[in-house]
Amino acid sequence: MKFMFLLYVPQEVRDDPGARAGLEAWMAYGRSLTEAGAHLGDNALEGLEAATTVRVRDGETLITDGPFAETKEMLGGYYVVDLPDREAALEWAAKVPNAPYGAIEVRPVLETG
Repeated sequence: MKFMFLLYVPQEVRDDPGARAGLEAWMAYGRSLTEAGAHLGDNALEGLEAATTVRVRDGETLITDGPFAETKEMLGGYYVVDLPDREAALEWAAKVPNAPYGAIEVRPVLETG
């Protein structure tokens, strides 16, 4: 089964210059996913200041700077993984380096084909 891990972090953590000090933990996590044969893809995302929201209502395109909703946590990145089941996905999600201070939303990927 394919799952997406959506990684949420508090804005103040993302903006902390010392946050990059934990980069090795992220690299190690990525290597462990690859070694397990589960890693399909991942990316970090730019900050909220780079976000743009697009809506189309009654044929009119509305473009707004910033994210869809204001929250205390921001979407900082994602992983796409292939794991046997939900339980395995939850176990791997608990190992993501931001789990102690952020949140990981685990979503099954809808297979349409």
